[in-house]
Amino acid sequence: MNSKNWPLFEVFIRSKNGLSHKHVGSLHAADPSMALENARDVYCRRNEGVSIWVVPSDSITASDPGDAEELYEPAKDKIYRHPTFYTIPDEIGHM
Repeated sequence: MNSKNWPLFEVFIRSKNGLSHKHVGSLHAADPSMALENARDVYCRRNEGVSIWVVPSDSITASDPGDAEELYEPAKDKIYRHPTFYTIPDEIGHM
């Protein structure tokens, strides 16, 4: 397999413990180990992360933005699922 045929990987970085991983970009690599090393070199040059995830792009299934209304509409009438009316104390941290 030459570099033109390498699979595409999506890269997710967690910047601090307690935070969520965020998608930061994509890269091609021969295997997951190489993708992890390349992701570290490309996306964490200045110690931006504490954790890296690499996922083969073809393993991700995503919703179609055109289906958003159909997909999310049933949850709009269930306000109890979104605790927007609670007061969260400052000492809780990343919530």
